[in-house]
Amino acid sequence: MGNIVWYIVCLLGILCHQLCQAEDGSQLWLRYARVTASEAAFRKIHCPYRDAVASTAAAELQDYWRRGDVDLQLDKKWPKWQPDGYRIRSLGSKTVISAGNSTGLLYGAFHLLRLQQQGAAMQGLDISEKPSYALRMLNHWDNLDGTVERGYAGHSLWKWEELPGVISPRYREYARANASIGINAVVLNNVNASPLILRADYLEKVKTLADIFRPYGIRVFLSINFSAPALLGNLPDSDPLRPVVAGWWKDKADEIYRLIPDFGGFLVKANSEGQPGPQDYGRTHADGANMLAAALRPHRGLVLWRAFVYNPTAEDRAKQAYQEFVPLDGQFDDNVILQIKNGPIDFQPREPFNPLFGAMPKTSQMVEFQITQEYLGFSNHLVYLAPLFKETLDAQTYSRSEAGTVAGITQRGPHLVSAIAGVANIGEDRNWCGHHFAQANWYAFGRLAWNTGLSSNSLAREWLSMTFSPDPALVNPLSELMVESREAVVNYMMPLGLHHIFAFEHHYGPEPWGDIPGGRPDWMPWYYHNADLLGIGFDRTATGSNAVAQYRSPLREQFGQIGSCPEQYLLWFHHVPWKHRMKNGRSLWDNLCYAYQQGVDQVRGFQRQWDSLEGKMDTQRFQEVQSKLKIQARDAVWWRDACLLYFQTFSKMPIPAALERPVHELDELKKIRLDLKHHN
Repeated sequence: MGNIVWYIVCLLGILCHQLCQAEDGSQLWLRYARVTASEAAFRKIHCPYRDAVASTAAAELQDYWRRGDVDLQLDKKWPKWQPDGYRIRSLGSKTVISAGNSTGLLYGAFHLLRLQQQGAAMQGLDISEKPSYALRMLNHWDNLDGTVERGYAGHSLWKWEELPGVISPRYREYARANASIGINAVVLNNVNASPLILRADYLEKVKTLADIFRPYGIRVFLSINFSAPALLGNLPDSDPLRPVVAGWWKDKADEIYRLIPDFGGFLVKANSEGQPGPQDYGRTHADGANMLAAALRPHRGLVLWRAFVYNPTAEDRAKQAYQEFVPLDGQFDDNVILQIKNGPIDFQPREPFNPLFGAMPKTSQMVEFQITQEYLGFSNHLVYLAPLFKETLDAQTYSRSEAGTVAGITQRGPHLVSAIAGVANIGEDRNWCGHHFAQANWYAFGRLAWNTGLSSNSLAREWLSMTFSPDPALVNPLSELMVESREAVVNYMMPLGLHHIFAFEHHYGPEPWGDIPGGRPDWMPWYYHNADLLGIGFDRTATGSNAVAQYRSPLREQFGQIGSCPEQYLLWFHHVPWKHRMKNGRSLWDNLCYAYQQGVDQVRGFQRQWDSLEGKMDTQRFQEVQSKLKIQARDAVWWRDACLLYFQTFSKMPIPAALERPVHELDELKKIRLDLKHHN
């Protein structure tokens, strides 16, 4: 009998071990092996500070550092203009992490663990780091009912109905993951905000999350509904210039800071897509932002005012933000930052940079990226977004003789605080992001927010080595795949500057023919591609909408001439004849055909590359990514066929004989209707 019991115990132990080792993606890139008691006996972590953040730094090292002694030291002489920076040095047999504040010690600890995880040499270390931006923020588009707008990884992490009584362990895991890549601020709720988030019972819930995040150096912000004084406070209106309205906001700010002393401030979407705002009362964006800024100023809070304005107008939609905000330059208070989308339309697979960057030298600006893949195949497509982020950050605006890139302008404007934001791709799925490789976009955003000079390739290699394996046989091919993946999706969706030809509302799949009865023109794909018998593309030159004039010289001249416009933006700025000769000698039509086929071929290549790595990683993640790549390959063919067959009805030109034939009929494709209402 004893042998049977022993056998059962052993079998249960083996099964438990296998379950514990299941690779569901929940560990993200933080796959540190915990230090054993015997290993801990041979090294010492010295931290004389007892505040929550320093204690977190020490605990991370106590649990995971195995390569000798570490001292954590606060340096009173640390430059005040380098918040959160740190230095790591090898001094004799120990490693010293020094910083000006405890958050810097925490970031230094994670840097050291990152080196250990990648198998880096630890001798002779002398590393100094400081963040590119003071505020490195995730924007969650999470609703109070648990849904996530443009979220593709399940319902919201935040269980509002359970808070503050029930606390999910994932809240701490989330905070730890953010701190490991330098993210120090989160907006908890959707920019299409419910006023209820400011109600007293919800503020208690927000306080609970803020308390969990604080030991990881993370401050909480909230999106607010501009009509909250009327909707929540029972005032007759929410006119920002009425003293009673300003007083309501002051009282609300005071209430929040009594609960959350380090509360960050408000994110505001106003007078866009039907959201309320100061223009409802004949006031300007500056009037609304400054009223809120005055309420937050005593607490050193910030107003992040979104420049995404999108209302019915006869003008080119790409021009709206510039037209509304540039005349207000210099009118915003110094604790207001304009949060500007990376491109002038709406998080497309490729856009030129937003011309607002550098056009308002007296106004603080921050760039907003979308990490979640609203326009990039949701959580089904492998699309590594670091190249997209870099394309914007490194773009030269020619706004002044030095630091004229988007990164330079947003880091060194007239700020109290420099900032950058990314719309989160995080949900309650066990792998956090819906696709294992979508984790890399969360990771890359955080690392680039810390250091805009990092390369897409180096970040891909970093992430792969920590998330899968440091084996070069895996890292080398997959890093190349990742860096190529963004260009692949541009090729099979919207090459050569095409944009916004997605299916209506949910934005999954192609619908270049889309025409919703009663819909606004700027909701329709034809508004953007303008295909006709003569050619295709949106004329934004001086003979068209003249949106090109919003860019500074020499860009306006470069973009404005068909011969000098970069071909990746050609159809963004020009309506181009089908037979126009491109730089490679082919016609525009042929180039479109080759681009769409190239995108299909690239994804098929990703499949072959991934399949060749079977056995070099855990089975679960291998099979899950393999399955996603099958969907992506089918979708790429769907995109190619839908776009080429539809545009061919205008071009009247054959698909080049060397290319693969479409496998669908246009009439069949037009009948596809996806019900993705719950995939919001």
